[in-house]
Amino acid sequence: MVCPPYKIPRSVLVVIYTPDLQVLLLRRALGDGLGAAFWQSVTGSLDAEGEPWAAAAVREVQEETGIDATAPGCRLHDWELENTYPIYPQWLHRYAPGVCMNTERVFGLEVASYTHVTLNPREHTAFAWHAWREAADRCYAPSNAEAILHLPAFVAA
Repeated sequence: MVCPPYKIPRSVLVVIYTPDLQVLLLRRALGDGLGAAFWQSVTGSLDAEGEPWAAAAVREVQEETGIDATAPGCRLHDWELENTYPIYPQWLHRYAPGVCMNTERVFGLEVASYTHVTLNPREHTAFAWHAWREAADRCYAPSNAEAILHLPAFVAA
């Protein structure tokens, strides 16, 4: 049996939103690893060393929601924010021994309000659109909530 490679401790967080600042949240199929369900934006690790941040963002959005971030009407923007945080203990086994911190690059993806969402059932069990403040309040991860709270500033820029 071949063991899968360790996850790379660099990931993307993509806040998907509409022009009127409705934010898409996804409920994780596996929950928090301790039995509790939770809501989040699109997230995912780089697939390979050297994978560009933007390429990972486009890939993860497609994999998790079926949305093509490069399609007409979509606007992917690198917010040039990075969060570095401890990996939750229940997920440490996915990383190489001694790896305990992850760096997350934050993106925003503006989509039309009628954008169709097709969930990957292995990753998510539900989705919902929320006003940005409510979305921030519903997020499991503090870095996700903080990113959503920055949304109005990035949209205005």
